[in-house]
Amino acid sequence: MDYSKVPDILAITSLACAFYSILRRNRNAVHHLWLFGWVFIVIHLLGFMVSRIPGMTGLLGTLVGQFSLVGAGICFMWATVPTERQVNSRHMAAIIFLTTSLYILLACMPNVPGWAYDSSASLIALGPLTIGLIYRRYSQHALRWLTVGFQFALGAELMVLRRQASSDPSLGINAILFVIYMGCCVYFWYSHQGGTTGSFITIGGFLAWAMVFPIAPFIEHYFTSLRVENEVWNLPKYIVAVGMLLLLLEEQIERTQYLALHDDLTELANRRLFKDRLSGALERTRRSGTSMALLQIDLDGFKEVNDTNGHHVGDLLLQHVSQLLGSRIRRSDTVARTGGDEFSLILEEPSRREDAEQVAESLSRRLREPFEVGGIQIQVDASIGIALYPDDAHDAESLCIVADLRMYEAKEEHKRENRTFGQHGRTNAAHESLAV
Repeated sequence: MDYSKVPDILAITSLACAFYSILRRNRNAVHHLWLFGWVFIVIHLLGFMVSRIPGMTGLLGTLVGQFSLVGAGICFMWATVPTERQVNSRHMAAIIFLTTSLYILLACMPNVPGWAYDSSASLIALGPLTIGLIYRRYSQHALRWLTVGFQFALGAELMVLRRQASSDPSLGINAILFVIYMGCCVYFWYSHQGGTTGSFITIGGFLAWAMVFPIAPFIEHYFTSLRVENEVWNLPKYIVAVGMLLLLLEEQIERTQYLALHDDLTELANRRLFKDRLSGALERTRRSGTSMALLQIDLDGFKEVNDTNGHHVGDLLLQHVSQLLGSRIRRSDTVARTGGDEFSLILEEPSRREDAEQVAESLSRRLREPFEVGGIQIQVDASIGIALYPDDAHDAESLCIVADLRMYEAKEEHKRENRTFGQHGRTNAAHESLAV
């Protein structure tokens, strides 16, 4: 048993635990594939820990180690495909794993005929191509066809390697691993072109990891006196792990900065960003000498929806309203969630009172239409207050006050209309009763 693998096993296991602790608070499918990849790496090290034991135990350890290394690379590649949850992605990953694992199994067995290697290499070349053609009518990312090209080239290369005079089955295994981890490098470069520190380190780590598989046998064959410790070949794993942890940290920082200016539930601008946008809109309007409008929107009946159906349905209602508001404004306008069931809308470029009233009427009419959230039919209304710059106020605070006052006036008007409607309903019912 090779106990020199114990430090690497402990180190990679610690990194996998770090990934798990981070992902418990961030349920992202891509990051979960990263975690599965590192679990495969731990299994890979455990397999090679027992690979030197003579007999069937050593053979099983070698196979488990090689299969796990392939599985890890496939997980890392799969995580970069934007449609990783689609069934065609799952089938593509499965066919690559099965075909390459079959070739590795043959390479680890004694006295395998050449036709078996050629058949396995053909499956490696044609299996992903078949999956791509079967699902060609579905939306497929460019990386999907890059995968098909890589695997086709790999299958052809394996056939060439077998026909060389000094053919060694282990060269085929190294070719498979080189293609898979070079694919990880290319895919991460393609999907992380923002140029962050974490992306540079991860891409460089995958490049070094891929180069291990051709360089190690080259040194072993041509520089027999040069002894390279196994820990050197494992260094790229740690570089990739550090790069991925930095990517997670960078994404967390970016998410924190986003939430500082946006509402977590609706992803609209929050009150802080709304104030900044309002100040900027006022300044642009002053310079251009035009007008702008501020709409304060309060949902009527939101408390009843919450009390009757629960907060979950209330949250779905707020998300529905935010999507409706966002779909009805121009690119230059701003919609924000400034309270529990309150929204604010900044209309620019320029906006007259008639335009603002038309927008308010359109939004009110759309909100009154019944819709279904969480399997429940809901109908709400909105009280909307309108304030115009420079007609009603000349600064942001005064503009908000005027819009709020008019919104409350509209809410009182709705209450009076509802009471009047209720009284008419009761009077009509009384008349009907007397008539009977």
